[in-house]
Amino acid sequence: MRRHFKGDAGVAIQFADRMYSVKKSFIREILKVTEDSSTISFAGGLPNPKSFPVEEVAAAAAKVLKEDGESALQYSTTEGYPPLREYIAKRYARYGIKADAGEILITTGSQQGLDLIGKVFLNKGDTVAVERPTYLAALQSFGMYEPGFIGISLMDDGIDVEAMKKALADDAVKLLYMVPSFQNPTGITYSHEKRKQVAEALRETKTVLVEDNPYGDIRFMGEDLPPMKRYVGGDAIIMGTFSKTVSPGMRLGWLYAPGDIMEKLITAKQAADLHTSYFVQRVVYQYLLDNDVEKHIKRIRRMYKAQRDAMVSALERYFPDGVYYTRPEGGMFLWVTLPEGISSIKLFEIAIKNKVVFVPGHAFFVDGSGQNTLRLSYSNSNEEQIEEGIKRLAKAFYTLKEAKHETIAVKG
Repeated sequence: MRRHFKGDAGVAIQFADRMYSVKKSFIREILKVTEDSSTISFAGGLPNPKSFPVEEVAAAAAKVLKEDGESALQYSTTEGYPPLREYIAKRYARYGIKADAGEILITTGSQQGLDLIGKVFLNKGDTVAVERPTYLAALQSFGMYEPGFIGISLMDDGIDVEAMKKALADDAVKLLYMVPSFQNPTGITYSHEKRKQVAEALRETKTVLVEDNPYGDIRFMGEDLPPMKRYVGGDAIIMGTFSKTVSPGMRLGWLYAPGDIMEKLITAKQAADLHTSYFVQRVVYQYLLDNDVEKHIKRIRRMYKAQRDAMVSALERYFPDGVYYTRPEGGMFLWVTLPEGISSIKLFEIAIKNKVVFVPGHAFFVDGSGQNTLRLSYSNSNEEQIEEGIKRLAKAFYTLKEAKHETIAVKG
């Protein structure tokens, strides 16, 4: 079916069919309404800018330009700066994973990784299995290649393995996308046992695991767990990023994949952008070389734990029984489930008038369910803003409840 759109000159323009099946990012649209500085936003998954190593990055950039500026400003190879790839590969050793620099592809943010994986694997009509709920941008990126999606429910300790086995039973699912550590949007983390169960189930299928791990370093409570790659091995793909530990604005991520898959990913990237900014790669590597990165990450963990604790504490004080929320041990998000029949979209409409915003949960479900859920991000608000923002959100909640003529004992 051909669709036409009349441009400014009145000429009929024909877009690709895929552009009608992919929606704009719901979160990006919400962020447009938060430009008012008096609005407290728990919507975007933005790192706290106070965590950015501004002076250290400035020093690294100056050093790169002074010592090797002509080279750093030149074109480079698609795979990425070899010392940076070696650095990333070596960091996996702490989890008992033996990675080679040749298995690392530097990408323009981990978001590009999703796009490259979609290009390499997906034909129109292929099937992708995702968590339910799942990361919204993964649906958008994979959606460009017009697959079908299957949502597999999450439990408190990770994906529902029995449901996963049924979904993957006939080998019709090409990719299984998951965020096992501090999942976006729920904040939950797969247990050690659940990771083992997922790995065992995957070995009986042809499905390729795509593990998104942007938050793995940001654990501020509990016991560290290795990536799923440690359990699955084989053809599993890991996505990583420096956006949560150095800077999102530098748009620097990577894919870790075995050689046969890597070859195709490199070809796809050559067609996309030739290579990720070589200068940015050099600057980030110089920063990593010259600074105590572990100390920096510990500082982020302390900051986010305080913000997470503030949000959980405020939810406990201002919201009634019957409103449930996750208590993440790391990452940037927590997930709220409202009583049945309470719409988070309607809550959003009231909340924005109270100058507080969040992301309604239905956007994270492939089937449009989750109407009574919402995602809150605590990473880009200080403790005072969190206190005030949750108070405003609770006020909006009670306003909505009263509009439904239901009585709840007000707390706080």
